[in-house]
Amino acid sequence: MTDQEHVNYNRIAEAITYIKENFKEQPSLNTIADSVDISPYHFQRLFTDWAGVSPKKFMQYLSINYAKQLLKEKQATLFDTAYQTGLSGTSRLHDLFINIEGMTPGEYKNGGENLFINYSFAESPFGNIIVASTKKGICHIEFFEDKKEALIKMKCRFPNAKYNQVVDTTQQNALFIFQNDWSKLNQIKLHLQGTPFQLKVWETLLKIPMGKLSTYGAIAKEIDNPNASRAIGTAIGGNPVAFLIPCHRVIQSTGNIGGYMWGSTRKSAIIGWEAAKTNV
Repeated sequence: MTDQEHVNYNRIAEAITYIKENFKEQPSLNTIADSVDISPYHFQRLFTDWAGVSPKKFMQYLSINYAKQLLKEKQATLFDTAYQTGLSGTSRLHDLFINIEGMTPGEYKNGGENLFINYSFAESPFGNIIVASTKKGICHIEFFEDKKEALIKMKCRFPNAKYNQVVDTTQQNALFIFQNDWSKLNQIKLHLQGTPFQLKVWETLLKIPMGKLSTYGAIAKEIDNPNASRAIGTAIGGNPVAFLIPCHRVIQSTGNIGGYMWGSTRKSAIIGWEAAKTNV
């Protein structure tokens, strides 16, 4: 690390500490920049380069995590949570949750109480899968070995949602992809819960053509964040929709297959299957 890089690191570390200590006041970019004696423009670029997100997004993450802690307390109202998080009202809290969590604060507090989820079990060329959908789209696909464990794991995401074991049109359109019927891909909608960074990574994965591969470094460059390979690996590991969001198409720059949530052997099999199908 050069002397200048060391100075920049210390400044960002100081800024992160300031944000953590003062996020309830929702300080402006100018205020945060002043705390480390940098111009707002330079600070915005420097912070984003080092932290992988803008100062505003970083503060939002702190706010959302604090709000989630408050909402888990049964006596906490949405108004109280908004006030204690430093937001001007429940509408801003609502917007914050929609942008970062993909659901309203009420839905989070209630564990998906008003969410209706259809699910079913199916077979694929790579093993058994569980697939789930809401009225907005596919929210969960996972390979599994034990049906009971797969169901428990899915329900842990939204413990209070109403579940119905039924195959719907949304699920059918998604499952056609295993039958080489890719004509319905544009009919597949996804209902995802994730941070803006995760959603950006998952969206980038969708651009990798079937039969092709990419690397963590290439994904980092694609999202204009070349130093975020490790964070990208974490986002890929949190992919809630197996196969449709093709995290299996990302390998290490050395050519090694790399890790896969559902096993490296399965990852190799999927890569080989797709290569064979697209080279017919």
